[in-house]
Order: sequence, then C-alpha cells, then structure tokens
Amino acid sequence: MSAPLPARPALTALADPAALPDPYPVLAGLREASPFTEAGGALVVFGRHADCSRILRDPRASSERNRSLLAPAVEREQRPRSFLSLDPPDHTRLRRLVSKAFAPRVIAALEPRITQVCGELLTAAGAQAGPGTLEVVSQLAYPLPVRIISEMLGVPAGDHARFAGWSASLANSLQPRFLAGGSAPPASPSPVTAAAQARLEFAGYFRELIADRRARPGDDLLSELIRAEDDGQRLSEPELIATCVLLLVAGHETTVGLISNAILALLRHPDQLAALRADPGLAEGAVEETLRYDAPVQLTGRVARRGMKAGPVSAPDGAVLLLLLAAAGRDPEVFEAPDSFDIRRGAASHLAFAAGPHFCLGAPLARLEAAIAVRAFATRVPGPELDPAGLAYKPNLNLRMPARLVVRFARR
Repeated sequence: MSAPLPARPALTALADPAALPDPYPVLAGLREASPFTEAGGALVVFGRHADCSRILRDPRASSERNRSLLAPAVEREQRPRSFLSLDPPDHTRLRRLVSKAFAPRVIAALEPRITQVCGELLTAAGAQAGPGTLEVVSQLAYPLPVRIISEMLGVPAGDHARFAGWSASLANSLQPRFLAGGSAPPASPSPVTAAAQARLEFAGYFRELIADRRARPGDDLLSELIRAEDDGQRLSEPELIATCVLLLVAGHETTVGLISNAILALLRHPDQLAALRADPGLAEGAVEETLRYDAPVQLTGRVARRGMKAGPVSAPDGAVLLLLLAAAGRDPEVFEAPDSFDIRRGAASHLAFAAGPHFCLGAPLARLEAAIAVRAFATRVPGPELDPAGLAYKPNLNLRMPARLVVRFARR
C-alpha cells in the first residue's frame, strides 16, 4: 500500500507572517496539490509550470479582474484602467502605443545613464551609511529604478520622493483579498482607502504634468505618449494618466524587489557571489536565476471565460484563476534541483514576467537595471556580509521584497 499523500497546505498559509521569510515550502505543497478549487469553485489555484504557462497564453483567460465572481462591487464600476487590466482589442491598441518607448534600441541607449546612477548611489552610500554598512533597499534598489523611470517620463527630480508613499499604497492594495487575514496588521486608513487616495493624488499630479507637456513638449516619454498615434487614435487623458501611473509604479516597484532579492540570494550563496565577482559577465544569469528562484511577483490572476478546464478541474465563467508564479519557478518537472541558486543555470523558461500577450512590457528595462546593479554590487562592495538583524520583509504576498536589507562590508 502506497504512503498517504501529505495534506495540502491551506491557501491562507501564505498569509501567515511566519511564512514571509520563506514561503517556498508552502508554495511547494500548493503546487503539488494543484489544480484545486476554493471559494465554492469561484477560485481555482494553479502552481505547476505547465498549467501556469498554458493559462497565461490562453485567449480565454481574461485580464479584466473586475469582472470576476470575487471582485467587490466597487471594483466592478467602470473607471479608466491601465492596459495591464484590459483584454484585446483595447489592450492591443494601448500596448502598441506605449511599446515603442520600450523598444530594444531605446532601452539599450539607457545603459550608460543607469550605470552612472548606480555608481553615484554606491559612492553616496559609502559616504553616508557610516563605516562599513549599506542598506541595499533605500540606498540602491529603490532609488535606481525610480530615478530612471522618472527621467524617462520627464518627472522633475524634486518630485521623486513624492511617489514613494503613493506607490507603496497602490502596491499594498494589490494584496489578494480572498486570502483572509493577510500578513499585514490592520492599517488606518485601510489599504483600499489609501490606494484610492493615492490614485487621486497621482491623477492630479499627472493631469498637471500632461497639460504642461501639451503646451511645452519635451524629449521624454510623456511627450511621446501624448504625440503617439495608431490608426488615427491617440491616448485619451484618462488613458494617459492610467498609463503613467502604471509605468511609474510597475516601472520601479517590481525592479526594487528584483535587485534586492538578487543581492540577498548572492549574499546567502557566497560561492555564487564569488563567481560573479570573478566573472561580471554572469550578472545577466544572476538576474534570470533570481527571477526563477525568488521572483518579485509571486502570483498573478486571470478570469476564466468560455468553459476553461485544467485536468479534472473546471473553472466556471468568472472564476479567478490564481497562478502561483513563484511555485512554478521551482517546479521540479522543469528545473533540476529547483531549490538551489545557480547563476549559471540559464533559467530562460521562468514565468516571472508572465507570458503571452501580457508579457511584461518593462522586462528589458528591469533586466538591464538589475544586471547593472548586481554587477556593481559584486565588483564594488568589498567583502559584503548580510547583517541578519538588518533583514525584514515587506508584508506583501504578491510583491516579494525586503523592506530593509543591511550589508556590512570591509574596507578596501
């Protein structure tokens, strides 16, 4: 008689604060049990790489999450949304208008500036952090991508700090509400209220900036978006605002996590850090392995349409399809020794940037920024060691990153 299968972890175990430092044992249990249903069939959970990959590419899987059976009534109200939450043909039109600004040649041209900013941040951190310490998040991982995307959009340098609170509020609002309890303590105002206020303030800010660029166009992404035209159609002002907010938040929030998670993984695997220091050309491999091993975006969702089914599990129209991307990144059916961190692995088949029509538009920029940052960290910071007391995670289930990451380093 075969041994009984281990009990499936409760989905809400992901919301346990004790799981924040290492959610991967829970994710592994959920992956092996998937697909399975929750909430009376209104939620279907997937953790296997093959299932997640197929659903991300399935045209029946909708990105319009406000149409799901689990969406609160307030979210079903129509309001301008970014193309991240739209389906074709609206998604196709908006993405096409924006994608020119993220063409490979445009991103490649940013490399000298990204390298310069990264160097400036590390130099400043060495001078300001006191002898032998670096707080990776606030002194490198956060300011690098926010400065780059702000410069791309033409946001004045003096306004960069204003976005920190707005972005954090919007990121916190992305917590899956069906994971009862959550890992964050009750906040006042509530995450939903804070996010609504952040959207209003973001919209007001960009409305003024758009008016200024219409009167005085510049050599920046916002001016290009205002001028952009496709088959005689242009972005409306609400679409422009939603797109700017998406680019600013998504353009730096997830990259902060990617840089921080990569540096943390390297610190915990000194042999890999030594290999990168000896061969800085491995930086791109370190980024790809981090995306697989400890992805900044841990999960995403789609909405079932037109009779979707996975194995024995059927998804009624309107059901939320919860894709555990972080679990798929460690699927032993796809990756050998999946719990090992190996920057020479060549993990090109991970799903950290999704797949299909919603593959992350900013992936080339995130990859470039992260590669430059980890290469600079490995080659410029001497003898770095993790300060265990200086590591704390943000209480966020789907955007995984440290809130604080302190590194001690030796003098040259």
